[in-house]
Amino acid sequence: MIHARNFAKAIPGATLIAVADPSAEALERAEDELGNLSIFQDYNELLHSAVVDAVVVVTPTNLHLEVVTEAAAAGKHVLCEKPMAMTADECRRMIEACERAGVKLQIGFMRRFDRGFRYAKEQIEAGAIGEVVLVKSLTHGPSKPQPWMLDIEKSNGPLAEVSSHDIDTLRWFAGSDISEVYAIAGNFRSGFAAQEYPRFYDNVIVASRFSDGKQGLIEGAVYVQYGYDARAEILGTEGVLFVGGLEGQRVQVVSHRHGAVSPVVESWRTLFLDAYLAEDRSFVDCIRNDTVPEVTGYDGLQAVQVVNAGNQSIQEGRPVSIPTVAGGAGL
Repeated sequence: MIHARNFAKAIPGATLIAVADPSAEALERAEDELGNLSIFQDYNELLHSAVVDAVVVVTPTNLHLEVVTEAAAAGKHVLCEKPMAMTADECRRMIEACERAGVKLQIGFMRRFDRGFRYAKEQIEAGAIGEVVLVKSLTHGPSKPQPWMLDIEKSNGPLAEVSSHDIDTLRWFAGSDISEVYAIAGNFRSGFAAQEYPRFYDNVIVASRFSDGKQGLIEGAVYVQYGYDARAEILGTEGVLFVGGLEGQRVQVVSHRHGAVSPVVESWRTLFLDAYLAEDRSFVDCIRNDTVPEVTGYDGLQAVQVVNAGNQSIQEGRPVSIPTVAGGAGL
């Protein structure tokens, strides 16, 4: 509904004309809020509508491959929410389907469109902290895990559902792909799941090595209950940069040349809503201007590879290498 509200009211050059959901109740709520729409319980009917140019895919992850490839075959441009898919092979098939059909494929890593995160990226590229050495990112989610998330075989677990943003944050700020991970995890707050789903974890730490030698660290947690917490820290050869915090979104750059500098920004919740809005506008712009999406299928593929390697590392108790993939656009 975040995307639907944006396209219904706030995206120049785009109009929301249809929604699809197997739930009749969800469709009724959407129609009540968004006004006169075409509604479908079968998404295939929407895909075959001649007046639809592009779709936003927000289904569960294990359905992304089917929906995205069918959307591409129908000639529709695609904005697909994260995680991109369950496996790297599924990601490749999605990328190939969109390339074959000549349609855009953008992945929903909305933090790249957040003002604070974009400011941090600009400062890194301007050399404010020298050369990047280490990128750390954490996400703590307050909510009790949804039942579908408990089966790692079907959801890829919190590494996918919670930490995908952190994986992409590491790659984006480092400007490099992750080549090796070592992950440890445990179930500390979700004992109700332990008997039926012994592999489920609600806390995870991932130490990472980049292909160019940089270092990375991810911390993910669900059901923390105290609030939504998303932060990043980028350590360079000449300073450090902090993004985020519970008290509200903030960015702080600290260096020996300029001391501590913190630009004034809006509240955390407002900024994330603005990030979704900027993401949706960017999707429309890349279609109208025939440019490469700011977040590509390659970016989605890389995040899924790290998720899969991280889950393997948790199971096997050892570092896991990640194969190099041709591509690289989007870093």
